[in-house]
Amino acid sequence: MNAVRTCDGHGCSKALPICESDNQAWIDNGFYYDFDMEPLTDKDLKRIKKEMDRIIGKNLPLVREEVSRDEAQRRITVMNEPYKMEILESIKEEPITIYHIGNEWWDLCAGPHVESTGNINRKAVELESLAGAYWRGDEKRQMLQRIYGTAWENEEQLKAYLHFKEEAKRRDHRRIGQDLDLFSIQLNHFAGHYKAGGGLVFWHPNGAIIRHIIEDSWKRIHMEHGYDLLYTPHVARAHLWKTSGHLDFYKENMYDQMNIEDDLYQLRPMNCPYHILVYKRKLHSYRDFPIRVAELGTVYRYELSGSLHWLFRVRGFTQDDAHIFCLEDQIRGEIRGVLDLTERILLQFGFSKYEVNLSTRPEKAVGDDDIWDKATTALREALDDKGWSYQIDEGGGAFYGPKIDLKIEDALGRKWQCSTIQVDFNLPQRFDITYVDSNLEKKRPIMIHRAVLGSLERFFGVLIEHYAGDFPLWLSPIQARILPVTDNQLDFCNEVTRKLKKNEVRAEVCHGERLPKLIRNAEKQKIPLMAVVGPKEVETGTVTVRSRFGGELGSITIDDFIYRITKASENRTSF
Repeated sequence: MNAVRTCDGHGCSKALPICESDNQAWIDNGFYYDFDMEPLTDKDLKRIKKEMDRIIGKNLPLVREEVSRDEAQRRITVMNEPYKMEILESIKEEPITIYHIGNEWWDLCAGPHVESTGNINRKAVELESLAGAYWRGDEKRQMLQRIYGTAWENEEQLKAYLHFKEEAKRRDHRRIGQDLDLFSIQLNHFAGHYKAGGGLVFWHPNGAIIRHIIEDSWKRIHMEHGYDLLYTPHVARAHLWKTSGHLDFYKENMYDQMNIEDDLYQLRPMNCPYHILVYKRKLHSYRDFPIRVAELGTVYRYELSGSLHWLFRVRGFTQDDAHIFCLEDQIRGEIRGVLDLTERILLQFGFSKYEVNLSTRPEKAVGDDDIWDKATTALREALDDKGWSYQIDEGGGAFYGPKIDLKIEDALGRKWQCSTIQVDFNLPQRFDITYVDSNLEKKRPIMIHRAVLGSLERFFGVLIEHYAGDFPLWLSPIQARILPVTDNQLDFCNEVTRKLKKNEVRAEVCHGERLPKLIRNAEKQKIPLMAVVGPKEVETGTVTVRSRFGGELGSITIDDFIYRITKASENRTSF
């Protein structure tokens, strides 16, 4: 058996920091350790946990030792641990540190550690799961077995975490996506067809209608905020990506080029160069600014199969991308406008809590000090004007400009990176974009990249888990299901459904089962409203409304039913 990673996993600030190192990647609320050995089972996890408890009970000291690189190599060679040798070769710092657990075991580790195993509460440690993992994330290398675990200060914290984990499992977008028939990623052979490939999302009718609603709202709000909409190609000649710098700095994330009539073409990994080409189609005056363009542009990026994770990490996704071309003295106002637009869009989806970071100039950067200072000050002042609290990430900006990153907080308190605003001094120079100022001299405009949702695929995954599939009325793929008590009312139900659809209410009829089962099915499929129709409703021209959350709401006319759904959808409220 070869143990692959050295002991460093300790979880986030809420979890108990048992140990910490540069060699084994720790994760939120836990840690993992990789092994090259015969397949493990859940039964093995129980045996391993029992042995961990024994070691904790022995109260063994954890002792730090500094050794030379040669000595570390010698010891690893004696142990025949090729993985550790590769890790050692990747460690650039000196000295090399080793931690001993009593006289029973040692490992490479940067530390620090608790003083002894007895400081760990055995009732607050849990081995959670097993998974396969390619060595160093490379699908061409050895498949290893990964054991995930978590450790906390006390049993109550562990129980709270396990409850959180169960709730997260209930909200898992992969399961809900299948249960509600929202989307699929078709990896396996099925019905005589070949698989489409990993990281490629198929939007089913229920998911596609939600995407349509999101896109329609996004476009409308952007046009209200002075943006012009664009549609640009999915491919372009490769020289475009040479000019933008992507072929030099981003090639490993780009697909291979295509030879078309002796010219090389490239699937786009970004939308920015296209928007610059639209800008360059004519000469601009200083009077034209600001110029705001926006596009829901699908991009393609090569990701290792081991890094793909359903909607959260895919190979083809649609960015809600926009670019602003403006003058230096317009940066602050434009950034404030983006912050207002971002808040408006996120609030309608139920996200009101954010973590905001302002990243400043790194050591290596393009552009002179003066423009960096002006841009960073403009971002800072826009945030101050908005009244949002934020953290400064000194030196965390991109080489091409400072930026603001915003993470949204979901119903479980998890934070998701979505929105970003980036000032760019690089692409305007690479593409030599200019305008004519008041003195008839050519000057270079400021370019601002910004996205609110990030990618539609990833945002949809977040949205599914935030609502646990219980979408608000305005987002639900089916807003109302019409249920006849018997098939004698089916003609009237079909007439009601046609009228609802004519008024842009998303409705359907469901029949063929007893009414209690029809209601249970609608609730299971998370339909917000049910309209029950019996002989009395046919006679009076009404429906008896039942809300998934509000229960029985009584009988109302068809016109009133339509009016209330329409108003609730417009106002983003419940029925």
